[in-house]
Amino acid sequence: MHPGIWRKIKEDIAIWRVGTVPGMVMIALVIILRLTGSMQSLEWLAFDNFLRIRPEEPIDDRILLVGINEDDIRNLQNYPIPDQNLAALLLKFQSYNPRVIGLDIYRDLPVEPGHNELGAVFQRFPNLIAIEKVLPEKIAPPPALPPEQLGFADQILDSDGKLRRILLGTPTPEAYKLSLSLRLAKIYLADEGLNLGNGIRDRATMRFGDTELPRFLPNTGGYVRTDAGGIQKLLNFRSGQERFRMVSLADINSNNFNPEWIRDRIVIIGVTAPSRKDFITTAAVRSIKPAKGRVYGVEIQAHAVSQIISAVLDSRPLLKTWHDIWEYLWIVAWGVLGIIIAGLTKSPLTNLVFFSLAASILVTLSYFLLIWGWWVPVIPAMLVLALNSIELTALYQYDFALRSGIKVRQAIIERTFETIHNGPLQSLAKVSKLVRSKDLPIDELLPELEKEIEKLNHELRGIYEYLQREPPTQDTSLYLGNSLILNLKDPVHEILYQVYSHTLERHFPCFKTIRVKIRTFEPIDEKFLNMEHKRGLCRFLEEALCNVGKHATGVTRLEVTCSASEGWYTLSIVDDGLGINSPKEGRGTQQFRNLARQLKGKFRRVALSPKGSLCELSWTTSKFWWR
Repeated sequence: MHPGIWRKIKEDIAIWRVGTVPGMVMIALVIILRLTGSMQSLEWLAFDNFLRIRPEEPIDDRILLVGINEDDIRNLQNYPIPDQNLAALLLKFQSYNPRVIGLDIYRDLPVEPGHNELGAVFQRFPNLIAIEKVLPEKIAPPPALPPEQLGFADQILDSDGKLRRILLGTPTPEAYKLSLSLRLAKIYLADEGLNLGNGIRDRATMRFGDTELPRFLPNTGGYVRTDAGGIQKLLNFRSGQERFRMVSLADINSNNFNPEWIRDRIVIIGVTAPSRKDFITTAAVRSIKPAKGRVYGVEIQAHAVSQIISAVLDSRPLLKTWHDIWEYLWIVAWGVLGIIIAGLTKSPLTNLVFFSLAASILVTLSYFLLIWGWWVPVIPAMLVLALNSIELTALYQYDFALRSGIKVRQAIIERTFETIHNGPLQSLAKVSKLVRSKDLPIDELLPELEKEIEKLNHELRGIYEYLQREPPTQDTSLYLGNSLILNLKDPVHEILYQVYSHTLERHFPCFKTIRVKIRTFEPIDEKFLNMEHKRGLCRFLEEALCNVGKHATGVTRLEVTCSASEGWYTLSIVDDGLGINSPKEGRGTQQFRNLARQLKGKFRRVALSPKGSLCELSWTTSKFWWR
């Protein structure tokens, strides 16, 4: 693998590490919150809203509701409805051959007149199901009815007072009891040859034919450690404005109905008078006026029956949930996606766009999964996605700013050192060489030293003034000394010529012996060169020429060229002096190798035979695709 690519991978790993640990902590905190039940209400809210906005379903015409409303009660001039009126109503329905009738009205006490008549009707027709209440306060059923004609009407409300699940069966001290809705479904499906039995995959649940009713468990969906006693089931309400046909008692008495609505159907009789307050609160379906946020008890029974028979006969989805491990993997997956979004986006606006897209996908996918019968945890997933994609962006931005600041400071240090290295340090080296020299008498040495020290002082002050005038963070200029500042926006070949001319004017001993100077600076394509690359090329040329001036003893010929050949640009400096024989690499050589890595090119410094040296930097003319 190319070193540049490997270095980039390591940098990316270091950046991702910044957000991964906090992101996983966020995921863990959200999971802990969910395990404690803190998100239960929010998950219920999302569940209810998804159910309410589902596509409208057709009326289930297998069920007819008879709602005894306020007008019916006023016409009767009596409430509770006398047993005689109920008996007459049931006899009239039986004349139209319904498959089963459910009476969702308590009759634990006689309501004269007509108590004996009502008892006779119950005993005569086994397809009549009456209700009782078994939990927690009991209400007795009509007397003398066999257990198979009884169903309890108890409903289980969640802690927010809303209905989302139904109780199908429960043990009592007397016997195991079944709900009204299950009794009605059992009789209706028995005529289809489908009998009630135990589940196959889950022996503790119920089954009709091949359709198993998924059992509610303590941690089903958004629920946490909920009482799952008996056999409970999530209620998949039927959606739409009109879910079932409903007629009033007055409609029945005046024959204002179609007999086919009754024949071979399920008939459920209940009270729909607001004054009687037979309401169940739910947010999963649109309410019947005037009870906003509430549904009449008789309609809840219809939803429960319809859910069972529609699943068995029509393959309508029953509400199911994933196993806990898959739910938490789902949450983790969306949290990891949030980490990825935060790591890949470079600006808050881009992050917001990607988060919005991911959130839309999450909501849409969760919605369609619910339509297909799967309730998945959308709120915890949305929370970890939001926390990790939006909140972590601030952390990534801070880390990016910190890294950028470090790079800027490092660049300032490097540029300042290069300016000092190629200027004052060269003069200081000359001073040091004069001090070590024994060729000059003291009276000649002191004036020479004074001149060089004054020059050093002038160069240092010049750098200071340049840095005051041109902050190192501005990368469009280059200081060469003697107040000469180059504009790096100029063409490369022009800048290199200025560096060449200025450097050869410096008072290095070996420059005095040069007799032949050859220079060629061809125009080059610099669209892939940034300011730092151009600055590096100038410093390379300056340093290489300074080395010639200081170390190429006896040099008479200097050739400097910058040209293109076979897809490469080459900047070379060739001299015929003695050169440097030390195997130790100096600071300048290290700079050259670093520049070659930046340009994805090559650097070499070699001795020529019989004498001389070559200092050369090459880089490709094409784009640095791996940058």
